[in-house]
Amino acid sequence: MEFVHFLKNPDKYEALGAKIPKGALLCGPPGTGKTLLAKATAGESGVPFLSISGSDFLEMFVGVGPSRVRGLFQEARECAPSIVFIDEIDAIGRARGRGGYSGGNSERENTLNQLLVEMDGFGTTAGVVVLAGTNRPDILDKALLRPGRFDRQISIDRPDINGREQIFRIYLAKLKLDKEPSFYSQRLAALTPGFAGADIANICNEAALITARRDEKLITMQHFESAIDRVIGGLEKKNTVISKLERRTVAYHESGHAVAGWFLEHAEPLLKVTIVPRGTAALGFAQYVPSENLLMTKEQFFDRTCMTLGGRAAEEF
Repeated sequence: MEFVHFLKNPDKYEALGAKIPKGALLCGPPGTGKTLLAKATAGESGVPFLSISGSDFLEMFVGVGPSRVRGLFQEARECAPSIVFIDEIDAIGRARGRGGYSGGNSERENTLNQLLVEMDGFGTTAGVVVLAGTNRPDILDKALLRPGRFDRQISIDRPDINGREQIFRIYLAKLKLDKEPSFYSQRLAALTPGFAGADIANICNEAALITARRDEKLITMQHFESAIDRVIGGLEKKNTVISKLERRTVAYHESGHAVAGWFLEHAEPLLKVTIVPRGTAALGFAQYVPSENLLMTKEQFFDRTCMTLGGRAAEEF
């Protein structure tokens, strides 16, 4: 909202002698909505939005990258005030001096140099805000991060339970459910700790696909649970041949996790246990409902360790 206010009321800041920030770096894990946030900022402020991926600047021909940077900013200045969004900026913004002296690396550095000049160099004009998205801010060149270029670093983390509930409501409103979306949103938010917005969209889509494959008309909680299992564990491997001894060993192992967690006070609540093979390596798994606390006590750490080792202990018995 800060940049929206800058773009809507630039005179208010210029009257006080303040300079509007040139750009902001959106940092966060994949799927958290960095691109969507940039689009929302442009839409809310009512200014033109120009988007490009960092890899689009890089070509096999020398000089193409810097030329595209100049063309992009020239177009942005012509329709200023405007927003330029560079997705995955780490493709061109890596710290210089790494990766040897190959021709491709030299072209990337030339592209980065041109970007630095366009953002804060001679001949630049006001009214162009640059937003960039990356999930690797630690490898970016320090010249990009200095004041006057990317003045702000905005961390976009995975949503908490309240955020997931709101995201679920948006996607559930588009589906044909057997009950109201409010019935599902809170339950599904509790079952998906650590999920990003893209993961939530994938779950809702998978639930609809599962319902269609079963020739059913309405999506139920069972379909959502199957979708969550598929997203977490991967595809169910129905053609995997497992001997009775292996199946018994897997059952003992997963039961050990469940029994140990039942008797431990500070262990996470158990949601389900399965010995159905999924994904590339999992022969079964125990799913818990983890808390979203940022700190862990000594007792919690000890109980979770015991619960983790419970599977191996059950096999020995």
